[in-house]
Amino acid sequence: MTRTAHIFPGQGSQRVGMGRDLADQHPRAAELFAAADEVLGFELSRLCWEGPEEELRRTEITQPALFVASLAMHRVLDEYLPPPVVVAGHSLGEYTALVAAGVLDWTSALRLVRRRGELMAAVNESTPGAMAAVIGPAAAQVERWCAAAGDGHDRLVEIANHNDDTQTVVSGTVAGVAALTEHARTHGPADTRVTKLGVGAPFHCSLMRPVEAEFARELDAVEFATPRIPVVSNVDASTVTTGRQARSALRAQLAGAVRWRESMDTIAGHGVDAFVEAGPGRVLTGLCRRSRPDITCHSASDARRVDRLVAELAVAQPA
Repeated sequence: MTRTAHIFPGQGSQRVGMGRDLADQHPRAAELFAAADEVLGFELSRLCWEGPEEELRRTEITQPALFVASLAMHRVLDEYLPPPVVVAGHSLGEYTALVAAGVLDWTSALRLVRRRGELMAAVNESTPGAMAAVIGPAAAQVERWCAAAGDGHDRLVEIANHNDDTQTVVSGTVAGVAALTEHARTHGPADTRVTKLGVGAPFHCSLMRPVEAEFARELDAVEFATPRIPVVSNVDASTVTTGRQARSALRAQLAGAVRWRESMDTIAGHGVDAFVEAGPGRVLTGLCRRSRPDITCHSASDARRVDRLVAELAVAQPA
């Protein structure tokens, strides 16, 4: 039997139309989108399926939208295939992973990600920020550049994501990320690339600390159960085994870096044969293929890929 890990994408993977074909073909997905509209009190499904893109890019909309679209894909896979043996999510995707593992009920998680998005957007209103992917140098080199380019105040810039051995994401003030970009281009090897990310706030850096306490109160108001299956945490790439650990990890994740490269190794340590990216886009599929080429990676980003994956993995299961 194929031992799979379900991994869930984070902000940046959203697109207009996500989940619509899945809802058209699978009742469980359609029911989830309809229920999410009721919970939130507005038509999230319409924004996912029709946009406009500018609205879908708003952090307070993007986060619940991606959460619901990814959970819908997981639910369809769960209907046809054996459950994963371990789950993880990149940043926002960790909430979907916790629902898949039975730690959070999905309505509580939806309300949390909606509030998380609102608080992150508020930080960006008061202190406009930016994020950029640095491609080429190792993370240690990027960290040295952050120290050289930033000043800890107006030009704050820090590592936000350790994505793979050649991709590190930085986050900070607009001036800080611009200074890091110029420093990398001036001092880095010729093949160094810095790409600004189209996100709505400076995620996973110390600029988020002012909203940590308020979000912690939101987390404390929600029940966190013991995971039914292992969950790998972003902040330290460890396996979460209790609800209390899961709650603490989500609080730390707000301003802490995503250690995705190490997380993939922790997931692999659970003896998986395949990664399955359950959610829009194929960002995590690419990261997994570069960092863990020894493990098959599948994308389940739309109905066609979900159906193909179900057919492929069903063949691998014992009769």
